[in-house]
Amino acid sequence: MKNLAFGIMAVLAVFLYSCNSPETDKNAAVVNAGVTNNQPKIGDLVHNDEVCMVNNAYMGKKQLEVKYDGKVYYGCCADCQNKIPTQESARTATDPVSKKPVDKATAIIAISDQNDGVLYFENQSNYTTFFNK
Repeated sequence: MKNLAFGIMAVLAVFLYSCNSPETDKNAAVVNAGVTNNQPKIGDLVHNDEVCMVNNAYMGKKQLEVKYDGKVYYGCCADCQNKIPTQESARTATDPVSKKPVDKATAIIAISDQNDGVLYFENQSNYTTFFNK
């Protein structure tokens, strides 16, 4: 009976290790990439609540909400939550088409690069112009 219990534990340990190994993660990513891939591409619009507005990065999930001056901004961590009310650059960006300041809370946000960076647009027309859509 002890040998059976030991054998089961050994098999379980090998299984758990293989599930958490980097090779398994890479293989799963390759297999899953062809099935479902919800990762936005360059030029795709994203929801503002999935963007860290301090780091200007798409995070792929709902971020921490920060209310400031009657508007809602988003950050990925406590440090970002502290920066939003104190740093204007956390709340505003420059529209790449009009070159005007745009409030991140009301901007149209799109993926700008392969590292999940984002750009902020003051309106749909500027977004369309920038990405030639």
